[in-house]
Amino acid sequence: MKIWLNGGLQDLETARVSVLDHGLTVGDGIFETVKSVEGRPFALTRHLDRLARSAHGLGLPEPDLDEVRAACAAVLDANPMPLGRLRITYTGGISPLGSDRGDQGPTLVVALGEANRRPDTTAVITVPWTRNERGALTGLKTTSYAENVVALARAHEQGASEALFANTVGQLCEGTGTNVFVVLDGELHTPPVASGCLAGITRALAVDWTGARETDLPLDVLDRADEVFLTSTLRDIQAVHRIDGRELPGAPGPVTAKAMRIFDERAAEDLDP
Repeated sequence: MKIWLNGGLQDLETARVSVLDHGLTVGDGIFETVKSVEGRPFALTRHLDRLARSAHGLGLPEPDLDEVRAACAAVLDANPMPLGRLRITYTGGISPLGSDRGDQGPTLVVALGEANRRPDTTAVITVPWTRNERGALTGLKTTSYAENVVALARAHEQGASEALFANTVGQLCEGTGTNVFVVLDGELHTPPVASGCLAGITRALAVDWTGARETDLPLDVLDRADEVFLTSTLRDIQAVHRIDGRELPGAPGPVTAKAMRIFDERAAEDLDP
């Protein structure tokens, strides 16, 4: 396995990042996960645009997107696989032991792991913790991910693959690594970015391609929604068949099944929509 680290390909076994890297010591970093299909990345331009937005929001130096694109191509060429998880990580680099950043420049890592196609349906839970829709990191895809690790571990303990959060005012927000859509009276809705959710790449494509409405929704909408589905880079569109103790028989329902079909068709037509 070859990865890209600070300017070139290296063997996974010998590649090293400093123990003083700010991404390790204080979570001062950003990342993107990109789906690759037969060695070709999906929606890479959108992911790189968001990487740049996250860097700006965190106050990191602007990433050289041409370098990142070249690094992605090199890693994909060096590690052929049918379906992959391409991970771009960009951190504050070597820094003092504290919140202050150093002056040695950022760290860039691009790595690739094998992935499997997700099941058509899944179970989710809700968790008591909230997303802060007014936080300094809201809307940024940062490496400060421990909150998601804790929530996802709880989901796994309860036989689910995802945990869903409300925000601080009780509105439905997002999952640990997904956006959420609900069907109410035949209409498709998803929380707006103002709810505190990440502006997911797959979310944006699903909204564009299905005409879903961005709507403020209370968390308890999950108790009465006719259908629910998740979106993410590696899930694409995935129906939900159980939320906490509530079963949604027949998932994927007709609206979700149509959305899945549209997404698959449009994604196959253009790998960089």
